[in-house]
Amino acid sequence: MTSPQPQTTPTPSESESARPADPAAAALYDALVTEHATIYGYGIVSAHSTPEDNWLVGQALARHREQRETLIAMLDAQSVQPPLAAPGYQLPSVVNDPTEAATLAVQMENDTAAAWRAVIEQAGAEADRAVAVGALTHSAVLAARWQQVLGVWPVTEAFPGGPE
Repeated sequence: MTSPQPQTTPTPSESESARPADPAAAALYDALVTEHATIYGYGIVSAHSTPEDNWLVGQALARHREQRETLIAMLDAQSVQPPLAAPGYQLPSVVNDPTEAATLAVQMENDTAAAWRAVIEQAGAEADRAVAVGALTHSAVLAARWQQVLGVWPVTEAFPGGPE
């Protein structure tokens, strides 16, 4: 997964949006951190994708921005300060060509699927689980589309977002 860089000690204003102790709220918080990183990562994917694949970047970015806004609203409804996006993120691998870009996209979609699966597992509210199921499904579909771009088979996983 992409991670914020550089890692420093939080300032007092950053500690105000500390990760909540409640498992359900913490899962939402973590999902938002992952969505922020994924949106950043898709900027890199876009820069290195072929023109034929850039429609998929646009579709993925729109979906992840939508999910980010949904998560912010969900956290606000629980009176949890949403984490801000970092100014930059450390990518898990070097991206210099379309294949590396598509590989990064698959990894980001798998990361977001894992984050949303955690929301499903921790959420107490049916509405939160429904949102998470939709988001996990979208991440799994996007991962499959990127797998097709890479020519990888099979394009899907039996249980997206998990180790199974």
